[in-house]
Amino acid sequence: MAQQPIVQAKGISKTFSGVRVLNKVNFDIYPGEVHALVGENGAGKSTLVKIIAGVHSPIEGTICLEGREVFFKSPHAAREAGIALIHQEPLTFQDLNVTENLYLGHTRGGGKPFINWKDLYKKTDALLETLNVRMRSRDPVRGMTIADQQMIEIASALSQNAKVIIMDEPTAALSHGEVKNLFGMIRQLKERGKALVFIGHRLDEILDISDKITVLRDGSLVGECPRAEADQDKIVHMMINRSFKELIVKESAPIGEVLLETRALSLPGEYNDINIKIRRGEIVGMAGLVGAGRSEVASAIFGTQPAVSGDIFIKGKKIVIKNPSIAMKNGIAMVSEDRARTGLLVAFSIKYNITFAILHKIASRFGFVRTKKEQELLSQYVKYLNIKMRDGDQRVKELSGGNQQKVVIAKWLLTESDVLILDEPTRGIDVGAKMEVYKLINELAKQGKAILMISSELPEILQLSDRVYVMCDGNITAEFNRDELDSQKIMAAASTGRQRSAS
Repeated sequence: MAQQPIVQAKGISKTFSGVRVLNKVNFDIYPGEVHALVGENGAGKSTLVKIIAGVHSPIEGTICLEGREVFFKSPHAAREAGIALIHQEPLTFQDLNVTENLYLGHTRGGGKPFINWKDLYKKTDALLETLNVRMRSRDPVRGMTIADQQMIEIASALSQNAKVIIMDEPTAALSHGEVKNLFGMIRQLKERGKALVFIGHRLDEILDISDKITVLRDGSLVGECPRAEADQDKIVHMMINRSFKELIVKESAPIGEVLLETRALSLPGEYNDINIKIRRGEIVGMAGLVGAGRSEVASAIFGTQPAVSGDIFIKGKKIVIKNPSIAMKNGIAMVSEDRARTGLLVAFSIKYNITFAILHKIASRFGFVRTKKEQELLSQYVKYLNIKMRDGDQRVKELSGGNQQKVVIAKWLLTESDVLILDEPTRGIDVGAKMEVYKLINELAKQGKAILMISSELPEILQLSDRVYVMCDGNITAEFNRDELDSQKIMAAASTGRQRSAS
């Protein structure tokens, strides 16, 4: 690692609408190093890197690049200087091909009047080959995965000789395999001497990929530590002033009769012979690796992708669930793993998203929504879930990930369902928001809800579950009671398929 930072942010402060979001923050970036930036939503992470990348201007403080003070009037100016920002949602143009996206805005160079596309396609293929990615120069972007589009943005940055690459929550929408590929790319860039900044919420990823970790809280710098001196407890404590163990607390709830049962539920190629039971007041965890079939089982129970054989029982009565409407009528609600695609209408208001699943309940006999009742329910659940927003008419896409997740949960709580399926309930939200979701899950169990919680976060499974089913390759390979829960046993059942049944 070089002795001098390539970028120095000194005493950076920023306000929006009179609210100070950064307060005299110092942040150094070194070549050949992955510097992780963590903190709760609203801590100032994205604002800081957007200032470094020329999106915003600070109200005080300076940015130095290679020892020289710089001021970027735009992201284009920062790119020209060698600083690239890769956003969480890739900024690609779907109707262009890979090369056109790669060189958009800097196609000519050298003052030449014409674009030499043959040369650009050749350069693109050579660059993609060095990055060891599957795509080629003439491939259309439309239909590509988020992961592939991120690779295009990284390649675009490298085509402009970027020295600093900043990634703002790049893994939020990626599968386990895609994250692995991205981390391989990051390590390759690090070996080339590039300086990398990585913003994320998943602490296991932060500890895996970073060389140094900086924590922000409420716009101020809490501290910085080398990866060798960090663990989850230390990072969480720096972020919220609590230990990791204090973050997830299981509260006792009376457990009653079986509300949901599946018998021999099967969908060829996805899962086989799934037999589970969930009782009133019980939190049942479902663990397994990505692709094990957990989400597909949840989709069958909720009717979004019905099984081809097997039975579902609600309160002992056999129910044929062909679609979500039937599931909802029988008291089943589901918070899906991808809230942006299947949980929310992100371009619509918070008010509409919270109430649209029960519009029939708040409509007058003439079919019009009773706005007074709608506002009452909105106010009640915003307060109950502590949703931070401007007002009910604010668009959902403007909220943080944690508040978006609360909107999804509020929508389903309003249906007053007895069975609640939570598929990756804390994916893509910060530590503080996670704590609030854990508290809510406990509260719902105490209210007598039957909860099926699918999670890739093993601490969530271990700490919150009364029982755990483990899946591997579409099969339930183990069932554990709470007093039997052990991370090694769960991982063995999830990866090798070794079976074990609860006594």
